[in-house]
Amino acid sequence: MFDAIADRYDLLNHLLSAGIDRRWRARAIQSLQLTGTERVLDLCTGTADLAIAAACAQPPAAHVLGVDFAGSMLRVGRDKLARRNLDARVALVRGDATSIPVATSSVDAVTIAFGIRNVEQIAAACAEVYRVLKTGGRVAILEFAVPTTPGVSTLYLWYLRRVLPRVGRAVSRHNGAYAYLPASIGAFSSPEDFVKLLRHAGFDDIRAVPLTFGSVILYTARRR
Repeated sequence: MFDAIADRYDLLNHLLSAGIDRRWRARAIQSLQLTGTERVLDLCTGTADLAIAAACAQPPAAHVLGVDFAGSMLRVGRDKLARRNLDARVALVRGDATSIPVATSSVDAVTIAFGIRNVEQIAAACAEVYRVLKTGGRVAILEFAVPTTPGVSTLYLWYLRRVLPRVGRAVSRHNGAYAYLPASIGAFSSPEDFVKLLRHAGFDDIRAVPLTFGSVILYTARRR
């Protein structure tokens, strides 16, 4: 599915979020408190937008590795890196979030933007993130959520179920992809339950920060 929509994925991200997705990524990178020396792993990197944000931050990550299962998404990402002359600082590889092709305790930070809910074995992916992080390493995970504020939740669910699938289908020309999105958001763990998963994996200093009326949650944590 993700391979099928790869060429229009970025356009739809910006269109369907009214461009706010850029702010969400900037906030995630800011939470890492980079110093310019870090090796960052961007898991479920997709077309590498968050990996690029880490490489272009002030100060930037020293090196970024993006990992994703979808080959066509990575192809789009590599084209973006070449246009920005970031090939030497950002590498993209195909891999599984539950078996990350990275050595134990080898990265300073891990980021995930809107990809953790697409992993079948989320607990296994959290354990892998913990494994590859150095002691004291930081995590920043962005994921969609359903707002809990009355009125806002009603409007959000209407947009999610009625507007988003139609726009997504028209632009991506893929019938299933943007019907999958609202279904996957509804099926994903609540913020409280996902915090418990992170804690069970061994993380501490865990925070769940609501963004844009609670439609997105920024989860931050550290490896003990």
